Amino acid sequence: MTDHLLEVQQLSVEFHTTGGRVKAVQDVSWHLDSGDVLAILGESGSGKSVSAAAVMDLIDMPPGKITSGKILFNGSDLLQMSRTERRKINGQKIAMIFQDPLSHLNPVYTAGWQIEETLTIHGTSKKQARQQTLELLERVGIPDPATSAKKYPHQFSGGQRQRLMIAMALALRPDILIADEPTTALDVTVQAQILALLNDLQNETGMGLLLITHDLGVVAEIAERVVVMNAGRIVEQGTARDIYRNPSHPYTKELIAAAPGKGDMPADHSRRPEALLSVQGLSKSFGLFEAVKDVSFDLMAGECVAIVGESGSGKSTLANTLLRLQEASTGQAIYKGRDLFTLSAKDLFAIRREIQMVFQDPTQSLNPRMSIYQLISEAWVIHKEILPRTLWNDRVHELLNQVGLSPEHAKRYPHQFSGGQRQRIAIARALALEPKIIICDEAVSALDVQVQAQVIALLSRLRKELDLAYLFIAHDLPVVRDFADRVIVMQNGRIVEQGSVRKIFENPSQPYTRSLLASSLDPDPDIQAARRATRQVESAEQDTRT
Repeated sequence: MTDHLLEVQQLSVEFHTTGGRVKAVQDVSWHLDSGDVLAILGESGSGKSVSAAAVMDLIDMPPGKITSGKILFNGSDLLQMSRTERRKINGQKIAMIFQDPLSHLNPVYTAGWQIEETLTIHGTSKKQARQQTLELLERVGIPDPATSAKKYPHQFSGGQRQRLMIAMALALRPDILIADEPTTALDVTVQAQILALLNDLQNETGMGLLLITHDLGVVAEIAERVVVMNAGRIVEQGTARDIYRNPSHPYTKELIAAAPGKGDMPADHSRRPEALLSVQGLSKSFGLFEAVKDVSFDLMAGECVAIVGESGSGKSTLANTLLRLQEASTGQAIYKGRDLFTLSAKDLFAIRREIQMVFQDPTQSLNPRMSIYQLISEAWVIHKEILPRTLWNDRVHELLNQVGLSPEHAKRYPHQFSGGQRQRIAIARALALEPKIIICDEAVSALDVQVQAQVIALLSRLRKELDLAYLFIAHDLPVVRDFADRVIVMQNGRIVEQGSVRKIFENPSQPYTRSLLASSLDPDPDIQAARRATRQVESAEQDTRT
């Protein structure tokens, strides 16, 4: 028997692979009560998601196997129940939302139908399910519920799709909600909205909330207690404040030290007299919709200019237009005295090697059928003038060393590397063309905090060694604060503010910039508590005025 709503006792999970047995979770114990918010914190591969999957009976067996332990829900061991008994609990008593809602929403059914199905499967009449669906959509902040219920998942933004997942999870009023990285890769304002929604719903219903995350800011904003996992084991646990203020384990100390936004901001310095890239009056329209509107800025050699803003602000469209992956509607992009937008196909091909891009998801940008050697040397197949074939092998090894990998990695394939290592490979591939400018489009947004810090350190070192210029598209403001020289703030396709990092972060002039900064999460629980108190006062004052 147990006094807790949910208690995991000495849980161990292993997977049998071609490379041998992998112990993913080892002797893990934690508990969750009604009204609790418990965060399981750790980097990828720490075992946090596997332990949560075991609660939901989502581990494929084989190759996975639960080798020991108990999972007690209201005193009953879930591991001893039949599949039929587990199905009565999953969804109805214990629900889960995932990191990527688009992968878990059926693309061929409307949002309303999918929520209704959750209800009707568990015995709710169709008429009642339809009414409850509209109420749920309204509660999670989906605009115009009646119309939105008829839309398909692809017609919603990332934040709205996560709200749909929350609506589905809460449809049966579960006692426990498991949220597995629910805000990773979301904009700061959307992230803040989702966390506020989860907190409000948890307070309303009294459910226990189990949060799986690698983000210390998320922990500081919403969690009461924290379990820190590393290499499948719990290394430390306690209150969020105690863990942050007085970490006892070296791994926890490393996590906290790697959190961005705590170091000194780059000092303002005089810019070079001539721009490497000068963008003037750039606009890009799709039919009647103007995605980028009259954008102008300069990028100097060796400079890092960050572009920040919410999804839909035009950041990625701007990058794609500069690379001529999309054609500009109006404007100029002067690079070394020539307008990129008017170059012939032949001239563009010759100059393209000097402006490279690193994307958010290296899994999508690296061909899984090509070895690392083939991926890097492909640049020289296309641009034969860069390097004679006899030097390819040595140069691949040199580039791998430069990005912190080993020459023997050249024989491997992308799937054999972690996310951070794949991003290093993508950077090596960009460097193979000896570029002057690298555009990083959310290149570190989905990485664990420690891996993120390593990649940022790598980019900083390469910038100094090679005099590279970066256009750094990001929504993670603490990273921008640590890495960039200048910041461009975009909203609805326009630049609303730009200036040095110190000016933007210490003295923003625009309300939109101030709202972005206020939505950014700090890893310090005391700072987040003070911000929550301020928001509550402002909300009360707004209600009074209304």
